[in-house]
Amino acid sequence: MPRLKKFYQSEVTARLIKEFNYKNSHQVPRVVKIALNMGLGEATKEPKILESSCEELTLLAGQKAVVTKARRSIAAFKLREGNSIGVMVTLRRERMYYFLDKLLNVVLPRVRDFRGVSPKAFDGRGNYTMGLKEHIIFPEVNYDKIDKIKGLNVTIVTSAKTDEEARFLLAEMGMPFRKTGQS
Repeated sequence: MPRLKKFYQSEVTARLIKEFNYKNSHQVPRVVKIALNMGLGEATKEPKILESSCEELTLLAGQKAVVTKARRSIAAFKLREGNSIGVMVTLRRERMYYFLDKLLNVVLPRVRDFRGVSPKAFDGRGNYTMGLKEHIIFPEVNYDKIDKIKGLNVTIVTSAKTDEEARFLLAEMGMPFRKTGQS
């Protein structure tokens, strides 16, 4: 069993029940899934970027990455419907907890001048999205094999009904939110 899942079940659920006065243990919010996404607009010009990004994201997540395709054509971006423009992975269950533990305890502390993540990046339904400018902060990535530094979006989907519940859940699990007033 992942360390973070054990911590959630033993300590975080009790704190959430006490804080929000849930009547039933099934009302307690939990992390449902984590979606990782790399948008690669330049993949239309250089198809090799797509292959390397797919391998790198598979390495980061521990699960095979899927190539995403454009849903519609946009002439201004020289994009046609069906073009490959990104890679994504959706993590659930144990892999999700392992990735979240690695993100909170290994990756985020490696970010240069890190002061915490924004507490305002919730979507109104209890889901949190953050962007990482460099995917090379992950320990699995070999710097010598990188052709280009790419960004990465991480979306943490929770079963919380409100942003306040989700913020409390993620903070209790170890998410380093920056203090309000800092930019």
